[in-house]
Amino acid sequence: MTAPVPTTVRVVLVDDQPLVRAALRMVITDAPDLEVVAEAGTGAEAVGLAGSVHPDVVVMDIRMPGMDGIEATRLITSGSGNAHVIVLTTFDDDDYVYGALRAGASGFLVKDMALDDILAAIRVVAAGDGLIAPGVTRRLIKEFADRPASSPPRREVAGITDREREVLTLVGSGLSNSEIAAELCISVATAKTYVTRLLSKLDARDRVQLVIIAYESGLVATAR
Repeated sequence: MTAPVPTTVRVVLVDDQPLVRAALRMVITDAPDLEVVAEAGTGAEAVGLAGSVHPDVVVMDIRMPGMDGIEATRLITSGSGNAHVIVLTTFDDDDYVYGALRAGASGFLVKDMALDDILAAIRVVAAGDGLIAPGVTRRLIKEFADRPASSPPRREVAGITDREREVLTLVGSGLSNSEIAAELCISVATAKTYVTRLLSKLDARDRVQLVIIAYESGLVATAR
């Protein structure tokens, strides 16, 4: 049974710069449906808080002393809680983003994003959807997929039907459910059903993880 979307989204802010946390806290607490329940300055603190305050979303900086945001993300998303992680980054952090997504992050925020986009990203991830489009996530994932030096070994995708493989390819290209439906001449509800099946069969947390799987298996490079 799928857990309901929380009425008030509980957020943990993780950044080693207090001013960054203060700015984000001001933005988030102004939204009636979002609540900052804790803050951390290190990755280790973030992991501890995720286990004690049970947030819905963790906004995670990548570059921190000691345990970095990638390792903290991996530990949080592999734990028993239901917290989703959004990576907090700058454009010069590109080399870290792919690793963070593979560690289980559901998307990321750029530190100079518009305030409304930051709030929207938190809501999207809290609802269980990966932050793929519109914007920088789709572009960065494609950029990493196009870099031979940073591409991971080819991943085999087994146990899915030909149609599910086709849907996975389109998800990997950043298409929404409605765009997949139009591409395949099926209903939006049917497209959503296929995506749900893929999430289950491939043990993926959200659509961002399906995108990673599509690239790692070579489906996107061979299709679009």
